[in-house]
Amino acid sequence: MNAMIIDERFLQAKDCEKLTGIPAATWRYWAHIGSGPASFKLGGRRVWRLTKVLAWIEQQEADTARGEAV
Repeated sequence: MNAMIIDERFLQAKDCEKLTGIPAATWRYWAHIGSGPASFKLGGRRVWRLTKVLAWIEQQEADTARGEAV
């Protein structure tokens, strides 16, 4: 099995809310409309890979930062 998959952490919407402060309902809505970081169903539950969420956060920062170069 791929070592990356073994070491990967999967987040549910409530975990994404704890990480970002963005409500779980927003994460579920984004998944429904195909927005935000990529998600998929795992055992019937919608999940996000932690690495994808962190990369998405970095991209949000790069796209919207003002002042000092990021």
